[in-house]
Amino acid sequence: MARILAVGIATLDIINVVTAYPAEDAEVRADAQLLRRGGNATNTLVVLSQLGHQCSWAGTLTEEQDAQVIVDDLAHHGIDLSEVKSLPYGKVPTSYITLNGQTGARTIVHYRDLQEYDYQRFCAIDLSRFDWIHFEGRNVEATAQMLKRVKERHPDLPCSVEIEKPRDMIEQLFPLTDLLIFSRHYARSFHHTRAEALFDRVRPQASQARLVCAWGDGGAYARDRDQRDYYTPAFPPRQTVDTIGAGDVFNAGLIHGLARSRPLELAVIEAARLAGRKCGQQGFDNLAA
Repeated sequence: MARILAVGIATLDIINVVTAYPAEDAEVRADAQLLRRGGNATNTLVVLSQLGHQCSWAGTLTEEQDAQVIVDDLAHHGIDLSEVKSLPYGKVPTSYITLNGQTGARTIVHYRDLQEYDYQRFCAIDLSRFDWIHFEGRNVEATAQMLKRVKERHPDLPCSVEIEKPRDMIEQLFPLTDLLIFSRHYARSFHHTRAEALFDRVRPQASQARLVCAWGDGGAYARDRDQRDYYTPAFPPRQTVDTIGAGDVFNAGLIHGLARSRPLELAVIEAARLAGRKCGQQGFDNLAA
């Protein structure tokens, strides 16, 4: 299996499960409260580790008690933390999540006061150790530098970038990667109602990249380098329990397939199936069963 490095954040997730989402100014009692590690990059790694890959995380942590929840969970899943940058200041990024117990939908309030992973620390990584590098599309200027370094030093090393949110100048990442994974939220921010319209928009900036867009319960779309389009419907569980991180699980399934040289069309189907399985359970364990 592949040796995979992911660059991005880890969070502390405080999840309140409620019977129904509360109205503004309401006071409701939570049916349950969960405390667990989150964050797009580390969620994806935890799933990839279950699928048999050797996984490493490049991110930042601060020296406080909340960070131990993250460290313990990643250690439990066998994630290598040797490339983590430890900071003596700041606050672990924290997501306060209200999870609707009836529908599995979630609302997130996110707080962060922690420096992002920087280019100088990335330069210290021996990239020859890895078969694939996955980036969160954030911290755009530094991420662009990292991608350029990969392409200059290791031009055959596959890179993927998750484009979840519209951020200033994020389009500069598009020409630097082999795989762009877009969210439905990103597509809709440009008023696109179809993923194909998004692909048309970004193709001039990403002429060599495979393009994928997960559309939630609408399935997932892909376009290969030869302009062939693919689509898979979603694979919803019998009951939707928890949609937190479903997109991260989709990303893991996609990388898993492509790292094993699966055709893009089949990798997207398998990724959608894995994301559907996640929506039928709490958390990220036992997804490879």
